[in-house]
Amino acid sequence: MKKLLSGICLLLSISLTPVLADSANWQQTLNEAKGQTVYFNAWGGSQEINDYLRWANRELQDKYHVTLKHVKVADIAETTQRLLAEKTAGKTAGGSVDLVWINGENFRSMKHSDLLYGPFTKLLPNWTLVDKSLPIDKDFTEPTEGLEAPWGVGQLVFIYDKDTLQNPPKSFKALLSLAEKYPGKISYPQPPEFHGSSFLKAALIELTNDTAALYQPIDLKKDRAKFDQVTAPLWQYLDKLHPLAWNQGKRFPSGTNDTIQLLDDRQLLLAITFNPNAASAAIENGKLVESAQTYAFDQGALSNIHFLAIPKNSSAKAGAMVAINFLLSPEAQERKADSTIWGDPSVLSATTSNNKIKQKTTLYKSIAEPHPSWLIALELEWQKRYAK
Repeated sequence: MKKLLSGICLLLSISLTPVLADSANWQQTLNEAKGQTVYFNAWGGSQEINDYLRWANRELQDKYHVTLKHVKVADIAETTQRLLAEKTAGKTAGGSVDLVWINGENFRSMKHSDLLYGPFTKLLPNWTLVDKSLPIDKDFTEPTEGLEAPWGVGQLVFIYDKDTLQNPPKSFKALLSLAEKYPGKISYPQPPEFHGSSFLKAALIELTNDTAALYQPIDLKKDRAKFDQVTAPLWQYLDKLHPLAWNQGKRFPSGTNDTIQLLDDRQLLLAITFNPNAASAAIENGKLVESAQTYAFDQGALSNIHFLAIPKNSSAKAGAMVAINFLLSPEAQERKADSTIWGDPSVLSATTSNNKIKQKTTLYKSIAEPHPSWLIALELEWQKRYAK
């Protein structure tokens, strides 16, 4: 009986042990990936990121005979809808998407719709290099469960020209005072554009009297009164800000690149970005003057990890895994962190090979993202109140 129990315990311990990358299994993945084309759905609104992905494609072709095809999308929600349509049509294999750059609500939607392959992260050899102290186990409060691999760190920060603005605002309340002093010089991208929606969340965290509620699910049908109570200070704030904003709040910038261009043209005093090293990258690429600086408000910077995931019906799962593993390599992460190339902070731990990466990136005090349900609710309410 004791032998039987010990045998059962042994089997249980084996079955519960996480599967880590095995050299033989990984070689099989490399062999299977040869010749595959990986259709990578990713935001295409940054020339620096697009150039980086072209470099990654060349490296993957040379090293692994894998082609990385960047499918540029304005919003990953489009990809989510495409994958849902393919699932509805019964397309369980041979899908149009092999790799996707996601986080937040899009990950939650894909996960709960059973659209993602995995868990796969512990099968990647470079998984051992990832900094496990980063919040990689949850994505906007949603457990990742090995269905997406961390790629970089994002923080909502602002850029200003220190020669034009000596004392930039350190809070959203101070931002309103600046708009009152300089009408037409403040704005933010129009939601549901990612940076615009992030602006709403960061402002709400500062202005609301019930911050804790933001980290619990919200259902507008059931919790309308709660939503109105929590968000009332935000709408009161925007009602004051918009008449003082660029184009009197009748038009909004299209995205972060638009705000950077408007800053450079001196139409705006602040640009907004989710890359804490964006100012350095823009200076290196001639898009901003050398006196441009990035900074965060005193409350900290809304922060998250952005991830890579593989759709369940991908036709190139092996190629996608090889691509992700390469993008997690010290070589690829160091290049990504270089402000002359992209400036996106690394997700690797501070090993000897990674010291250069840490020296090239700046991170600010972190504020956690609210529950993803708040994103949808805020965007819908903003559209109802302010969309023209």
